[in-house]
Parts: sequence; structure tokens; C-alpha cells
Amino acid sequence: MGKPNNVFRWVREVEWDMSRREAAEFLVSESIKGGELVYLVARTIATWEDGTTAWPRAKYRRLLERVTGRDATELGFTPPPSRCGTTVPVAADPTRGGDEDMRRRSVLLGVGTVVLTAAVPQCAGGGDYLDTGPALGRDHVQALREAELALYAQDRDHGSADLAEQAATALDTARAWLAHGRYSADVGRQLHTATGMLSVVAGWIALDAGRTKDARSLYTEALASARHADDPGLEAHAFACLSLLAHTTGRPREAVGTAQVAQRAAADLGSPRWLALLAMREARGWALQGDRVLTEQALVRAYDLYAKGPRETDPDWLGFFVPAELAGLESLCRADLGQYDRACAGAEQAVMLFAGGNARNAALYTADLALHQASRERPDLDAAVEAGHRTLAYLQNVHSERLALALQSVAESLEVYRAVPEVAEYLDTYRTAVPAV
Repeated sequence: MGKPNNVFRWVREVEWDMSRREAAEFLVSESIKGGELVYLVARTIATWEDGTTAWPRAKYRRLLERVTGRDATELGFTPPPSRCGTTVPVAADPTRGGDEDMRRRSVLLGVGTVVLTAAVPQCAGGGDYLDTGPALGRDHVQALREAELALYAQDRDHGSADLAEQAATALDTARAWLAHGRYSADVGRQLHTATGMLSVVAGWIALDAGRTKDARSLYTEALASARHADDPGLEAHAFACLSLLAHTTGRPREAVGTAQVAQRAAADLGSPRWLALLAMREARGWALQGDRVLTEQALVRAYDLYAKGPRETDPDWLGFFVPAELAGLESLCRADLGQYDRACAGAEQAVMLFAGGNARNAALYTADLALHQASRERPDLDAAVEAGHRTLAYLQNVHSERLALALQSVAESLEVYRAVPEVAEYLDTYRTAVPAV
């Protein structure tokens, strides 16, 4: 390790008043503004300050000079011995010819900003990429995982309507790193898994927006990533998503089959709750086929598995599968079987258990409750209208095509009762609110 660079550290801590992570994010943001994208993480800043990197690469030196107004030596960096005692101009980066087309990818997600960047030089004329891709390591894998979790968090709290571009950008970054980066076999497997998980997120966002063909393509891409990474968890996740897609597109047999394949893939992962969710996916497929016996069997299996509790082996994304979600998924099965009294009870329980959290799913199950109440043999119009109004209240903060479609279904089910004043009032309120979403 070289001599610590206390000058640059002073600039970061005193002038910028930033942590290493904040400084990295700031510099990446400045590089985007300047048109020469760089990749930086907190570890990069640490190597500059502890002396591991005494003389940053030319593109970093150019960025630092532009941001601070001082050259690298004034910032405490030490040029290689062969350059000492001479005036050292900041030379052009040899990988950036004037005729080269730089493909850049960036995504800024959420509070605290997760930054993913990739700058992949391309030969003039659109030929093969140069073998000068970034050296990738565990920090890059972690950045992809953080982007995945940030997308899930935004979707859970506000819906997916505004996330498609961000998800696509994150996935493009991951693809570019895989295709053009330099990494070990172990890091490569982790990158394939992280890329596959981003494919799943992007697929979910596409499905939520009604783009079912895009969703199928992305889930299939996730399966390919799972095979590259030899990752049964990712494989099970992708098949589970294909089961959900089959529910949505009216293919209940496929829903059952893909859920069963997912269960086999996840059998040895040590996560009973993961298997419980997959059993619920299977139950929905049976319910859509009207098979009460097999639906009940799958539901019992799901509840038994869920009762075994959480495990350290549960994947991070499974955090959404709380008791409220379990009750809500059962309520969908009950509605598919025409058991609307039990469907109402389950949806109401789900909304109650969410207790103000997971706004997107709470909104969807509230809309389901309104629909179930209107679909009962003896419709409870007061309860349906009340649940409808509660759902409309979510529209300010939750933006989801699925929610819009659910509200449309509620309105269609209530239209026949427009002569009832409370129903007419709700329908008018709905038609006023929805165009503004």
C-alpha cells in the first residue's frame, strides 16, 4: 500500500462533506453531466485515499480536475516515477477515439441513489467491442442486487407504472457488464444470477402493465441466466413468475405445471415459505380450473409450509410474502371457485393485516374486496361501495395498470346497480378520479 492521500481525503470530508459512497455517487453524477461516464463505488474512493491507487486513470483525473479546478498532483496524487519532475498533461483516454461510439448505461433509483454505470467502447463502424471493458467484482454484483431491491421497494410502495424505464436501464447495464466486462468465473456466475433477478423484476413490471409478451420474454431470459449460473433458486423464481403469467393470461393448466416445476427446483433450498408461495401459485391454477379438491390440497400444503416460519435461507425478495399476502392469495382462489363469502373474508383480512404497509398490494386486495362483495349471491352494495372508495384513495400514491384494471372491473360489476344512489355516487367519483391517474 502506498502513502495515504490526506489531501484528497480532506477535500472529500471538509470541502464536500460527503461519505465515500456519497462522493462516488456525486462524481458519477458529474461525469454524466460532463458527457464522459465513469464507474465509481465507495471502494474506488477508498483506494485513492489509502494510497492503493496513487495515480488514478486519465478519465478519473480529468473528472476530478473539472469538478475541483485542481489537477491530480494538487489533489495529493503521485504520478509514476517516470513522470516525476515533468509537467504531466492529462492525456486523452486511449480507449476513446474520436470516431468511437460510447454506449453508456446509467440508472438512478430511489432515495440514497443506487448508481449503476457501464461505458463500453465500440469500434468505429459498429464492429466488435474492444477488449477494454471494465474489471468487475463483487461491488458490481452488489450494485445490481441493490438496484433489484430498490425496484421492488418502489413497486411495493407506489406501484410499477413509473418503473419500466429504470428497470430496463438496470437490466441493460447488467447485460453490458456480462457481455463486455472482465471478471472471474465466480463473479461471472453471480453476475448471471443478478442479471436474471433483474430480468424477473423487469418481467413483473411488464406483466403489471399488461405487456404479457414482454413479460414472457424476460422470464425466459431469467431461466437462461439461471442455467448459466447453475442457480436453482433463480430457476424456481422464473418458473413461479411464468405460473403467475399463466394465471393472468388464462392458461390455468400451464399455471399448475410451471408451479410444480418451480417446487421441484426449490425443494432443496431450505425455505419452507418459498415453497408455500409456490404451493399457492399451484392452488390458483387449480382454482381457475374449478377443481375444488386439488385447490384445497394445495392450500393446506401452503399453510402448513408457511407455519414452519422464516429461515435465513429465505431470499430477500420474499419479504413481501407476509401473512397478509397469504390471506390475500387464498381469497383469490376462493373467488375463482365462486366462494365469494370466504373470498370477502380473506381479502378483508389481508387488508387489515397490511396495516398501512405495502400500499400497492393493499390497494389491489381492497379492490378485490369490492369486487367480491358485488359478486356475492346477495351483493352487499354498501360494503362494495365502501371498499371501492377506499381503493380510490390509494390512487394518489399508487400507480399501477393492474390497479386501474381492478377498479374498472369493480365499476363494471356495480353498473347494473346504478339506480342505487350510493352506487351512482361511487361510479361518478370513479369516472372523475381515474382519468387523472
